[in-house]
Amino acid sequence: MPNFKKLLSKIDTFIFDVDGVMTDGIVILDSDGEILRTMNVKDGYALQLAVKKGYKIFIISGGESKIVRARFEKLGVENIYLGISDKLEVYNKIIEENNISPDNILYMGDDIPDCKVMKEVGVAACPADAAEEIKAISQFISALDGGKGCVRDILEQVMKIQDTWFDNDGFYW
Repeated sequence: MPNFKKLLSKIDTFIFDVDGVMTDGIVILDSDGEILRTMNVKDGYALQLAVKKGYKIFIISGGESKIVRARFEKLGVENIYLGISDKLEVYNKIIEENNISPDNILYMGDDIPDCKVMKEVGVAACPADAAEEIKAISQFISALDGGKGCVRDILEQVMKIQDTWFDNDGFYW
């Protein structure tokens, strides 16, 4: 495990998928055809804390929703890419434009569209209920399912290793 902790100690950038990671993957359609999702408030707390602590957070999702965008904006996430069909293309743009080393990136995804990017980053992570192909390439598999706290799980682990999780500096929501 020391090797894994060493990998986490270098992480300063997180990229997250939405459906199946931030959500449980279940969608509810309202009478207007709008897709509704649920998200975990503990994941939200950890995301806003990571933003306040200076970590770079990116969202790359194939889904597109004004409500999802508004949720991330409320949490302070500025780099939100929705409606993306080629996640690797967006990833390459992100590292080039922001001068980020792949070794410093943790990507959490849950299904086949995440695979190519996950093979490029320093740490590939996934929820417990991810597709088997994704679990096979992940260095970290959360004990928690998508939408059930897996995002907080990995953010908290990285921040604890880097001593930025709970340091009494007033960052409490």
